Amino acid sequence: MAEPPTQPPFFARLGYAFAYAAYRSLETFCRLLPLAWVFLFGKVLGSIVGVLGLGYRRLVERNMEIAFGREMSPRERRKLVRKHFATLGGNLLSSLKIPWMSIQQVDARVEWAGLANAEAAHAQGRGFIFALLHMGNWEILSQMERITAGSAPATMFQRLANPYLNAHVARLRARTGCTLFDRRDGFFGPTKWLRENGAIGILVDQHAGDAGVWAPLFDRLASTTNLVQLLSMRARAPILPVSVATIGLARWRVSVLPPVEQSASVDVGAAMLNQPLERIIRDSPADWFWVHNRWKTPRPNFLLEKYKRGVVLPSHYPMDQLQPFEILIRSVNWLGDACMAIPAVRAIRRGRPDARITMLTPGKLVDLWSQVPEVDAVLAIPGGASIFEVRRIVRTAGRHFDAAVLLPNSLRTALEVKVKNVGSIVGYAGHWRRKLLDQIIPPDKYCGPVRHHSEHYLRMALRLGANIKDATLYAPLIPRSDAPAEGPLRLGLCPGAEYGSAKRWPLERYAAAARDIARQTECQWVIFGAKGDVPLAAELETMLEGECLNLAGQTTLAELCTELQRCRLLLTNDTGTMHLAAALGVPTVSIFGSTEPDWTGPLGHDHTVLRRHVECSPCFKRECPIDFRCMKEIEPSHVVAAVLGSLAEPPQA
Repeated sequence: MAEPPTQPPFFARLGYAFAYAAYRSLETFCRLLPLAWVFLFGKVLGSIVGVLGLGYRRLVERNMEIAFGREMSPRERRKLVRKHFATLGGNLLSSLKIPWMSIQQVDARVEWAGLANAEAAHAQGRGFIFALLHMGNWEILSQMERITAGSAPATMFQRLANPYLNAHVARLRARTGCTLFDRRDGFFGPTKWLRENGAIGILVDQHAGDAGVWAPLFDRLASTTNLVQLLSMRARAPILPVSVATIGLARWRVSVLPPVEQSASVDVGAAMLNQPLERIIRDSPADWFWVHNRWKTPRPNFLLEKYKRGVVLPSHYPMDQLQPFEILIRSVNWLGDACMAIPAVRAIRRGRPDARITMLTPGKLVDLWSQVPEVDAVLAIPGGASIFEVRRIVRTAGRHFDAAVLLPNSLRTALEVKVKNVGSIVGYAGHWRRKLLDQIIPPDKYCGPVRHHSEHYLRMALRLGANIKDATLYAPLIPRSDAPAEGPLRLGLCPGAEYGSAKRWPLERYAAAARDIARQTECQWVIFGAKGDVPLAAELETMLEGECLNLAGQTTLAELCTELQRCRLLLTNDTGTMHLAAALGVPTVSIFGSTEPDWTGPLGHDHTVLRRHVECSPCFKRECPIDFRCMKEIEPSHVVAAVLGSLAEPPQA
């Protein structure tokens, strides 16, 4: 049985009728007043909206920052914002009166320029297309016969949801002799019209959604319609941009520009059309409809790799001229988790050519993220910083972030980035933060064998539109040198594990294996560990009778990366150092007990995992409550064989 509609048709019609009645009342009021009074009244209303309409003002400010941030000071842009709201109010209110005025009355208020361009297009006999913008009092263009040079006027429109308003607009257009073509009816009618030397006006400055071409406008990628180019190619009709600029009190200038340069590619032509449109907007910036979200961040795929048409640039357009799409990624807090998130960060960065990644990370991980080539900037969170301190760091970063991706699932991380200069916030729901997210990554409904924890982060990248099948996502952070290292073979050893003793293979077994390996190879053991591992490392150093280099607790993260790079192999427990070595391309021999290697094992090639899957493993406990059988069943001989086997194999690329 079908579900009943959430809103009965009667109430829908009632709402439409109420909106229609309000519109007609305002229209009648404007018809009774002189046009100059209507324009002045509209300017006052527009100025009020510019002050009280906080959401609209922020949108206009952001759009103008995109368009003019490189050439105007903030003060100049604020002045332009105020002028825009006043001009927009005057033009919108005037547009209610213009359709009821005669052609002679409109002519008295309008200067016409570039009509020779329309006449030349008409003389070719193939019809022509006006590329129109939401600019100035665009309702003047409903009386298109003034600029069509004898060609029959028509326009393509998108049907309004309100049937009463839609019928009213159709009646007004019919009064001016303008033929309407509904976009949903396809191309046959407009193409035939053009081939019969007609003229068609099409609005081309709106966000075109998922079906559009991602092309630069003011050096910022925007979804752009290619409808005009499709029609032009079918009918071999030239495209003439048209501008409407406000030049005084209820006075306007309508300019028909020369035909735009055409391209053999529909999508390239759409990208090229943005260039003359940009020049038109620059000539009269207060007149364009900045209230429209022209550079909308698409959902769910704000990365552009999966879109049908993708990114298209005009000929000879320099890629470095594009404004960056700023992405803030909140890092996880632990070294191992951060290393497992690197492939996802790389996938996000490669998801669109204009992406710029800023990592918001605990200070202890700054050195790691600084090593990732796909990360452009790092914001460090000092140890013990409060939510308000982190918000201040984000707020004063000096840039607007178009999207923020939260790798951790905590409520705190969502609160940290809920600031004015952060756009869409993306992450998994949970921990009471659903209402703080603008885009929620749906939960994983997978049922089957354990999947690696890195896929938890890669799913986020996938849902944002990234390609996660690229094998180079797992490439070493620093390319390994093929030149043989000077001196004895360096082998790393990490005997600690911050999570707890259940993850630590016994020290005496590490010592026995290390001594046996040293007898069979000419090597130097280097002990690594955090400050908390210093006692363990000192005890192991004693067991090895000083035949090692003990660096536990003595290296920064950057220094640890350098020292690991000098090692041919790392023998380790399941630790963050293990994941760091894997991220650096250093082969590992990893000993697992209470944890699950299929979930948190090292990523990449050249890794050997030693694990005895006893009946109680994996238990994920910090301390073993029974007899530590999972670790004790791994003998030193097993480790020696694994290390020597790994050393015998050349590292894979």
